[in-house]
Amino acid sequence: MSAAPLHGAGAAYPQGLLFPPALMAEVRGRFLHVDHDHHGRERLYFDNAGGSLRLRAAVERFAQVDAVPDNTERIHDTARELQDVQARGADDLRMLLNARGGSAYAALTASGAMFDMVRAVAENVPGTNMVTTVLEHPSAYDAMERYARQTGRELRVAPSNPATGGVDVEAIARLIDEGTCVLNVIHASNISGAKLDLPAIVRAARAIRPDLYILVDAVQHAPHGLIDLQAAPVDGINIAPYKFFGCRGSGFAWLSDRAAALPHHKLSGKPAGYWDLGSTSPWQFAVMTEIVDYVCWIGTHPQGGGVAADAPRRERFAAGIESIELHERALLRRLLAGGGDGGPPGLRAQPGVQVFLDHDDLVRRDLIIAIGFDHLECTDAVREYAQRGITVYERSIASIYSRRMLDSFGIAGAVRVSPLHCHTPDDVDRFLRATQDIARAHAKAPEVATL
Repeated sequence: MSAAPLHGAGAAYPQGLLFPPALMAEVRGRFLHVDHDHHGRERLYFDNAGGSLRLRAAVERFAQVDAVPDNTERIHDTARELQDVQARGADDLRMLLNARGGSAYAALTASGAMFDMVRAVAENVPGTNMVTTVLEHPSAYDAMERYARQTGRELRVAPSNPATGGVDVEAIARLIDEGTCVLNVIHASNISGAKLDLPAIVRAARAIRPDLYILVDAVQHAPHGLIDLQAAPVDGINIAPYKFFGCRGSGFAWLSDRAAALPHHKLSGKPAGYWDLGSTSPWQFAVMTEIVDYVCWIGTHPQGGGVAADAPRRERFAAGIESIELHERALLRRLLAGGGDGGPPGLRAQPGVQVFLDHDDLVRRDLIIAIGFDHLECTDAVREYAQRGITVYERSIASIYSRRMLDSFGIAGAVRVSPLHCHTPDDVDRFLRATQDIARAHAKAPEVATL
């Protein structure tokens, strides 16, 4: 069947919309290790929040471009070819973000890029305080904490909302005043999957201080939904290709013109807004283009977004990422409520299973679920899933990557479940059956009354 363009389709499909079977088969064929690990063992990989399944084209392009020995800062034909690869990748980054101008910054990791952006703002923008949220990844939170301490500023931290798993706009806005020099906020939680209302946050913050610098961690959200910096004009944002169907060893940031011009580590002879240090790796930009090409392909597929192949690249990309979002929302619904027709019950209906941070508005959630078992620790539960050929991940207060967030929710630990859009309803049902089996195996035996 054909699909109409899906721009803004969240309201039209609040429970999501699965890919048709033919498109689903094509999508799965474009990824590596969907059904088996690299040793050929059958496996279901539901830890995509920790690093997504890889596009074949991205891995192949990485090897192809990185094999070229030429330095990009030369005048011969191969160098110019590599320069074109980098320019196109930078343009694709801006398009993905719907950004205008500014500087594209290729780093080793998205975490490193975030530290660099926070440092540049904190060391050069006047103010008495810095604002962030309790749900930030350590690369954002720790950077804010470090440079607040180093510059003698107050660090203000917005609390989470345990009912939604996110942070309310008002909780952030009430911390901002004329003395705030920077706001750093995550786009979506990597534990609850809750999407923060970035446009509303930006509007509320700038209503208080119009020239406020705003930085965003979009690493978790970028593979799952559309980012639009025209609707939410910020000064810096980062993404991680290895969590976006790409390759490790690469992080990208975009900075507004005014943020890029702030003093930062750079070679003195480079332009004021230039952020790369040393020779950049052309493969990073080539992989970015492969990721964008793939999402655009879904956007033009007759069973995907259904837009014209000659439509503007942003339109094709938007249609593709919205198709991905809708498919993942349908998987989220199946995980929570089950698929019916005699299939396994959803997580909400399974005895002995707890679904943390759960609510019915799936439009405000990315495809991440945090669950627990009544009589099984989260780390042990992860091992139980592994024995059944399923990879998930524990989020524990013992980890520096989750303690602060879990404490804010009042949760000691959780199993994080994070499928990807290349997974199917059958994959979800397999996971639900495994969960049911684990819960039954660890159910507490009923006490026998004694006389």
